[in-house]
Amino acid sequence: MAIIPAERPRLSSTELRRRIAPFDIDRSKYPVIVVGIRGYYKNSMGAPGVNDRGIYDDAIFIESAQVMAAYNGNTDPSSYRSGSRAGSTKGMASLNPGAWFVHRFDMHKGQYLSLCQRAGAVTVTRDGNPPYQDTGWFGINIHRGSYNSTSSEGCQTIHPAQWDSFIATAIDQVRRYFPNNWRNKTVPYVLLVE
Repeated sequence: MAIIPAERPRLSSTELRRRIAPFDIDRSKYPVIVVGIRGYYKNSMGAPGVNDRGIYDDAIFIESAQVMAAYNGNTDPSSYRSGSRAGSTKGMASLNPGAWFVHRFDMHKGQYLSLCQRAGAVTVTRDGNPPYQDTGWFGINIHRGSYNSTSSEGCQTIHPAQWDSFIATAIDQVRRYFPNNWRNKTVPYVLLVE
């Protein structure tokens, strides 16, 4: 059973906007933003002071002029797998912090609507000795996790009990601004680290 906090993350809209201000995102072009905070619960869950893998110890928010919604999530791979840049096995991927303008509504593995990496490359840090950077189209999606695992090989996942609310809110907010072509709009994802 994957571990989840007793409550959802808490952060004011003002504080969230302050934290993403350095990315200077044009809110007239991108009125809806998803923000992940890696290690949000690192001092109250898992090993103290450590951002653990395989537990929902991160926070994910949807922010617009109308909504500030918080979800328990995961921004790390579920486990470790070492690899190398030159070898045939790639290490497990962790999305690098920053603002990523690559997510659009599409089907995650052909199964259900999610925010999928469809509009560009991302940079990840892969497990290895030493860890190494890799840039490309890796399918770093924002999707539903599971009750038994965070279900991530590098994706950003939402606890399944909160997934329906997350995706419904994301769709509602993007459709509010772009009613006719909401599925083709890029929804920025900003990944911060505590």
